[in-house]
Amino acid sequence: MTQHFPTRQLRFFLTAPTPCPYLPDRFERKVFAHLPLSDGASVNDSLTEVGFRRSQNIAYRPACESCQACLSARIPVADYVFSRSERKALNRNADLERHLVEAEATHEQFDLLRRYLTTRHAEGGMAEMTWPDYVAMVEDTAVRTHLIEYRRRSADGGPGDLVGCALVDLMKDGLSLVYSFYDPTLARRSLGSFMILDHINQARVTSVAYVYLGYWVRGSEKMDYKIRFSPIELLKPGGWTLLAARDIRPEPKAVEAL
Repeated sequence: MTQHFPTRQLRFFLTAPTPCPYLPDRFERKVFAHLPLSDGASVNDSLTEVGFRRSQNIAYRPACESCQACLSARIPVADYVFSRSERKALNRNADLERHLVEAEATHEQFDLLRRYLTTRHAEGGMAEMTWPDYVAMVEDTAVRTHLIEYRRRSADGGPGDLVGCALVDLMKDGLSLVYSFYDPTLARRSLGSFMILDHINQARVTSVAYVYLGYWVRGSEKMDYKIRFSPIELLKPGGWTLLAARDIRPEPKAVEAL
């Protein structure tokens, strides 16, 4: 696969092994580089194509020595046909208004994020995120990025209650969902799935080919929601491979814990 980013601008680093947040008894390592301020968007585009993920001004990719469970996932939108359950999720949330806003953190967003993390990811690595951390996550970037806010319609015409939010990068060939969160008390709405489905529609509107979902981790139940979207492409050693959900097999049990 041809790489078009200026490698002389980049220095790659390798992290020390740390406990894997997705698979028990395993350790993860990452290779990462700082995105250049002058050409961050195009460099991020090229790195994402070969399996990197953005966090603030850093692009990273798993580099585990004995595990290849993490695979980059993206949805090709042109021929995507919504299933019956997906159409229901879209209809359940038809009363919500979507607002594209600048990548500027607000306390309203942060309050929603804290409720989401406390309820859904209390043991996760982001559980202790502070207001300065959130500001950095949203605003510390050199790429084309924005926030999508999902709000209830209000009777008085003003901004309704914020129920969901997504930090999204606009790339040359797609929309990359960097992070999304929502009101955890509204389980019936399936807001997590709805936001992905809504971005499939938005990718079509903006004439880009993919919605990037980050990593699917084979064997991690918390990541299995990504392969419920079908068809989906996974980045394998030979390149991006189009798969239907039925083609994905569970990871075989390891003989020895890593």
